[in-house]
Amino acid sequence: MASRRNSASTSEASGARACRVREALTAAFAPQKLEILDESSRHAHHVAMTRGPEAGATETHFRLLLVSRLFEGVSRVNRSRMVHDALGYEFGSGLHALALTLRTPEEDAALS
Repeated sequence: MASRRNSASTSEASGARACRVREALTAAFAPQKLEILDESSRHAHHVAMTRGPEAGATETHFRLLLVSRLFEGVSRVNRSRMVHDALGYEFGSGLHALALTLRTPEEDAALS
């Protein structure tokens, strides 16, 4: 993911939605690692979101790396469902898409 972080069209997420996403994921998963990258500028051609309290929000697309013990013994599909459930409010208020990398600490260590 380091190469993506250096891309001009992807940046460390620091906006209001990114902060709420970080807080929600931290509360739900007690992550050992959490990276949130804002890829919204790569999707500027999309029609602006018009629903929810943040109509026209610019923080709409994120790439996440989340490492948590809570994923142990959980399938990839169910890990994704867990994250989507934790971010339900954000999807209802303008979040459009997530690219997810969800690992257990052991899976993450094996890739390091």
